Amino acid sequence: MKEKKERKVQTTNKPTFESLFGFSFDECKRWRSFVTLLCRPMDPASLGIMRIVFGLLMVIDIPQERGLGHADMRFQQNVCYFPFFNFLQPLPIQWMFIVYGFMWLGAFGIMIGFLYRLSCILFMVPYWYIFLLDKTSWNNHSYLYGLISVMFFLCDANRYWSVDGLLWKSCRNSHVPLWNYTVFRFQVFLVYFYAGIKKLDFDWMFGYSMTNLSKKWVFDPFRLIMTDDQIDLYIVHLGGLILDMFAGFLLFFDKTRPLAFFFVGSFHFMNSQMFSIGMFSYTMLATMLIYCYADWPRLLFSKCPQWMKIVLPSDDAIQTSSYCIYSKEDIKPDNRKKKESESKSKDPPLKKPPPTVPGYGHQIWTFIILLYIATQLFLPFSHGLTKGYNNWTNGLYGYSWDMMVHRWNTQHIRITYVDKKTGDVGYLAPDAFNNERHSRWSAHADMVKQYGTCLADRLKQYDLGDIELYFDIWKSLNQRFQQRMFDPRVNILEAEWHPFKRTSFVEPLLVDLSGWREKLDQIKDQLDNHTDVVFVADFPGLYLENFVQEDLSNTSITVLAGEILVELVDKKENYTLSVNQSMQLPPNEFHNVHTISEVPSCYMYLFVNTTDIDYEKNFTEYEQYFNMTKNCSDKCAEASSNFTKKFASDPYRDLYDQRIAKREERQQKIQLPAWSRFFKFISFKFDIFRRSFTLIGGAVKCMVLQQNFEEFLTSVYESESSAGNSPPEQGTSHAEISVDL
Repeated sequence: MKEKKERKVQTTNKPTFESLFGFSFDECKRWRSFVTLLCRPMDPASLGIMRIVFGLLMVIDIPQERGLGHADMRFQQNVCYFPFFNFLQPLPIQWMFIVYGFMWLGAFGIMIGFLYRLSCILFMVPYWYIFLLDKTSWNNHSYLYGLISVMFFLCDANRYWSVDGLLWKSCRNSHVPLWNYTVFRFQVFLVYFYAGIKKLDFDWMFGYSMTNLSKKWVFDPFRLIMTDDQIDLYIVHLGGLILDMFAGFLLFFDKTRPLAFFFVGSFHFMNSQMFSIGMFSYTMLATMLIYCYADWPRLLFSKCPQWMKIVLPSDDAIQTSSYCIYSKEDIKPDNRKKKESESKSKDPPLKKPPPTVPGYGHQIWTFIILLYIATQLFLPFSHGLTKGYNNWTNGLYGYSWDMMVHRWNTQHIRITYVDKKTGDVGYLAPDAFNNERHSRWSAHADMVKQYGTCLADRLKQYDLGDIELYFDIWKSLNQRFQQRMFDPRVNILEAEWHPFKRTSFVEPLLVDLSGWREKLDQIKDQLDNHTDVVFVADFPGLYLENFVQEDLSNTSITVLAGEILVELVDKKENYTLSVNQSMQLPPNEFHNVHTISEVPSCYMYLFVNTTDIDYEKNFTEYEQYFNMTKNCSDKCAEASSNFTKKFASDPYRDLYDQRIAKREERQQKIQLPAWSRFFKFISFKFDIFRRSFTLIGGAVKCMVLQQNFEEFLTSVYESESSAGNSPPEQGTSHAEISVDL
């Protein structure tokens, strides 16, 4: 009987919901409740205003910071580029202008809300293409613009005050799901919060990241009660840390939002005056409004005069949307008689009632948004996987939100090639085949590898097909010693680099020497204005090859730690120096500094540029004579004669005149009335836009009429020269080669 009972129990077991689908029915209900929450209907007004402002800012930004106005200078043939994916390369310059044209049209379409999804694609695809094309131009706000374009593509921001709403009634003034706001609020919160987390760094918290910002005029009110050093530490560093950590929280809550508007608004206004960062400050000011109640534009427009409401959006009742999920209380039951009468009429049937339960579409969109959020949470801390992009800092500058935490100083870049066939040794200028004048590429192993590969390809035109390339790059991070970033003994062309493996030829940052920075500052403070100092640290077994210019007649080297051997190459003499020992270095000669201790050596160069001292002394005297004889009368004829005789043979007289002319030009600009300076500013911006659209129009015209675009560019440069506007400099597309020593 017992066995029969057990068998009966076993046969009555049925498959449960959990055994079939892997999760319980309660969990399914929670998921559906979560989907219902994220798809809750929201007023589209605030999102629509955000769309208009972002589109407008991008319309202004594309000709300037995005590079449309000088694309002919930036994208040249026979130049090395640093794309994120090696297969990405710039199109011919004519097509690059067409790509920029599509991006600008997309931004304009986003602004007015015309063919909204297509406009988002027209802006987003060219934007990411140009962004990924050049890692040297990456920064946090450029990356943020790309993310905002993706979010707008996912959202329904054309439901309020858009051309689409005028063309299609179903799109006009209709609800948007809550996740449209959630994704923007999350992203803006993350930008602030992660920036605060990244600033929990020793260098930032102790004021080594950003220096001399206190000298900017925006800090004048603080200078009444604080010194410049105190402003740099407490306002810039610690104040910036606290603001980033808590800005998102302050914006989120109603009671603290006015406080956030004041501090965050002041922060972005100050940034707009201190840094050349395009529309970033204004974009972040606009994103603050996304935290307000979604209907704030309606409340604002309702108080506007009646004559303004002609151009303002209509204040009709908000339509329901199939993208949202409504509660049954929000939907009134249909009148049966009305339904029957309408069914008999020839009018179109009633609009399908809005959904009250999640459908597959709602769940898919919810999953996409959660995937986007998870990606953005993960990427800034993904450096454990993308080890190939880790150098002295983790990852490429941009997606990590480590804004202004790291400040680089490049002391020296030497690129050496060796011809394997002949054994000849030569040197390349750091900007050879590189029209970008900054050296950000030199701080990243992946870009050094890309540059080396490109140089080897370009040098084939100089009959240098089989070569070795060596990079000796010296940098300082956040006021530390100058030291090597990469092993100068490694042939970059044969060195291995992989995005998911640690790069072997990167030298470690000497963080153990970070404590020296306070002492280095003390040494600098003891020097006079004519003496410069460079602090160097090097690894055991390596040596620094240096040349003392003839102008630096008073140059010495002093050991701070470790032990070095100074080799005077021309004299073939060696000198061993220990801690606190120093020696004079002969000018106009090479010398090598070998680190012979078992630990890294630290030493400093002290040098006085006697030519600069004489130049400044003569310029001061020249300036005094110039000011005295500027409005000279008969009484000062003798002084004028002496002035002419004294400086007639001075080789730097033209430089003196240019310097005085620039000074007077600056003074005239300062003395100009505000309205005159404003019109000069507007004229300058107008020229950028005029040039941008002239080149886009020329590219389209040449493509349609099959004309030579290079000839069109030449005509543009000639017209700019005749109008007194110098055309943009064409970056060096050739290698500056000096063979042998």
